[in-house]
Amino acid sequence: MTATLTTANPPAGSTESTVGRRATRKLRSFYPAWFLIPAIALYVVFFAVPTFAGFYFSLTRWTLFDQTFIGFDNFVRFFHDPQLSSGFLHTFEYGFVTSAAKVVLGLALALLLTSPVLGRGYLRAVVFFPVLVSTIGVGITFKALLDPFHGIVNGALGAVGLPTPGWFTDPNLALWSIAAVDVWKGVGIATLIFIAGIVAIPQEYFEAARMDGANSWSIFRNITLPLSRPAMGTVIVLSLIGGLRSFDLIWATTGGGPGFTSDVIASVIYKQYQAGFYGLSTAGNVVLFIVVTAIMVPVSWLLNRKEADL
Repeated sequence: MTATLTTANPPAGSTESTVGRRATRKLRSFYPAWFLIPAIALYVVFFAVPTFAGFYFSLTRWTLFDQTFIGFDNFVRFFHDPQLSSGFLHTFEYGFVTSAAKVVLGLALALLLTSPVLGRGYLRAVVFFPVLVSTIGVGITFKALLDPFHGIVNGALGAVGLPTPGWFTDPNLALWSIAAVDVWKGVGIATLIFIAGIVAIPQEYFEAARMDGANSWSIFRNITLPLSRPAMGTVIVLSLIGGLRSFDLIWATTGGGPGFTSDVIASVIYKQYQAGFYGLSTAGNVVLFIVVTAIMVPVSWLLNRKEADL
């Protein structure tokens, strides 16, 4: 008895269908990555290319029609600028003071506006409204309000016999007056972020704490403050970056004056640009970029590490 062995041949179209299925799976695996293409293109065009171009032009002496490579001469001249040391100091003072004030006031206002206070919705809108106003418009408005001779604020202070300081003309007050206006304008966004962080905390935590007899301070210290740390990190990062890069409000109110007492790095850079030193001002922008990055990278790392420990 002989057994006949037959080899089963696969259907004619099975190989093609397997290849087609593999190609389809590979196509689907790359499908989500396609949505990154527009974002990558925008990033390259509007950030990467200008950044690298700025680094290159900081090493040149350039105009709109000509450029000459001069190496690091622009940076040497920039660091020999007598305004730079005071500009650096003012930048750090301004950035850290405004950031700290926005964190403290934003958290205080968020606690108030998440409590059952009368007219809570209206108060939230009032606090957030300055964020929507143009920074230049705010600067011009406060320059008129705080005018030492014709301003409404000094007029009201003089009417009741109080001193009438030169808010933007006194060298000892100018920078801090601008910082106060900056805090008034920017505290709304800090408050909004803190409100979102506080509202996201489960109410069961508060109810359990009250049932255990905890007072308002204990609830804030042990529940609200620790669980609001992610929101606090966001506020610190945003406000500190904004403070270190601040320019438009300072320029609209004092122009860096009186003298150089309210100059920051950004205003020093702009003055060099006005004088026609384009390569020098580009080098200043690179310095500002490096300074902000050197400060914000470790700050962000530290804040993210603390959030991970929660």
